[in-house]
Amino acid sequence: MKKLTIAFLFLIASISSIAQTKKDDTPKPVISFEKLSHDFGKVYDGKSVSYEFVFVNTGKVPLILTNVQPSCGCTTPEWPREPIMPGQKGKIKAIYTAGTFRGAFSKSISVVSNAEQSAVQLIIKGTSEDMPKEPSSPVRIEQSGGF
Repeated sequence: MKKLTIAFLFLIASISSIAQTKKDDTPKPVISFEKLSHDFGKVYDGKSVSYEFVFVNTGKVPLILTNVQPSCGCTTPEWPREPIMPGQKGKIKAIYTAGTFRGAFSKSISVVSNAEQSAVQLIIKGTSEDMPKEPSSPVRIEQSGGF
């Protein structure tokens, strides 16, 4: 009886481990970006710059972007709300507006989708500077009283 109980427990443990290792064979979309980061270089006070991150669905089922979230309020993303079909391209536009901060910046945009790699980080960076001042002319013009 003891041997039967041990064999039964072993059988249940084996079935349980097989059930836990079963792989999900449901096809998923694959999101492939051309670039994951972009450097704007110099960005001047109060000015907005933008960059479009291009991606393609290289999977076999439609890709759905469920959330595109910037790391701060100075960055605004625009993205397609409709499904991206297999083989189709899409774009995520990142718009950065320079505020009062001066110096190097690096901002992230989290892209969440139904793809195999469900979360992807896009990076925009650059250097925020004061707007250059108009150079003053080194030539002085004097007016005289008459000819």
